[in-house]
Amino acid sequence: MQLPPLREVDARAIESFLDTWWAESGAARHTLASYRSDLEGFARWRMRGNRAREIVHAERTELFDYLGWRARHGYSARSNARLLSALRAFYGAGVRHGQRRDDPTALLDPPRLPKPLPKALSESEIDRLLASPDPVDPLQLRDRAMLELMYACGLRVSELVGLPANGVNLRQGVLRVLGKGGKERLVPLGEEARHWLERYLAQSRGCLAGKQAIPRDAATGEAPLFITARRSPLTRQAYWRLIKRYAAAAGIEPSRISPHSLRHSFATHLLNHGADLRALQMLLGHRSLSTTQIYTLIAREQLKRLHAVHHPRG
Repeated sequence: MQLPPLREVDARAIESFLDTWWAESGAARHTLASYRSDLEGFARWRMRGNRAREIVHAERTELFDYLGWRARHGYSARSNARLLSALRAFYGAGVRHGQRRDDPTALLDPPRLPKPLPKALSESEIDRLLASPDPVDPLQLRDRAMLELMYACGLRVSELVGLPANGVNLRQGVLRVLGKGGKERLVPLGEEARHWLERYLAQSRGCLAGKQAIPRDAATGEAPLFITARRSPLTRQAYWRLIKRYAAAAGIEPSRISPHSLRHSFATHLLNHGADLRALQMLLGHRSLSTTQIYTLIAREQLKRLHAVHHPRG
């Protein structure tokens, strides 16, 4: 719906607020642009009702009416949440600078945003992703071992790149992981991950290190398990770039990949095959079971899709 043009008095008020708010908060350019768009949209909507008072003096009922109008015209909850942030910043500044006595956003509750589900790959996509590195190359053999380990153990990216060499017990087939808050947990490796880890240690790690000793972490005194050609541990950013490269080689859409794709897939596939939620909580290192339960929603959605595709009355 076409809205009236912006009044000069409102344009000046919005511009003045943005200049002051940028100086006070150091907000990013895209945030300022979003707030400008939201505030101008509200100011132009007010013109439809021939409201004489400028935007800085808008009443609480107008804000309620505007949010209701946006809801009827299909604006998303996320868009309305951003609008409310802009309005709160604008009218909060108005109160601080003596332009008005009350804050009309004080009783407005933000819309409830849907919690995004973690992105899990299908089992066939995982197979293609894991098979992407060429194990003949020492670096790609390392990458294969890292991918296998992350999927087999459900590791966070930070846990994977931070693994010390002495955190692996190949004889017992377990991994000692230091998780969030310094909490330690033991995770079974699985035969496939152990196979690739043994190959990496036997054929690749020494080749990457050369004849020089691998530098140890200054804080822990431990050498990293996975190293670069410069004998240093990988960063999370470097590992993320590797994931994207191998995903592209495997024909996986970029939108289906995130830094924790293998961790999310680990959890989802275990649940799909009947794993106990409490056991999964321990494997993932979650403090609360409610954090782990998000994966039951992914598994449920996948079952719905399978039913819709394959059931004769789906």
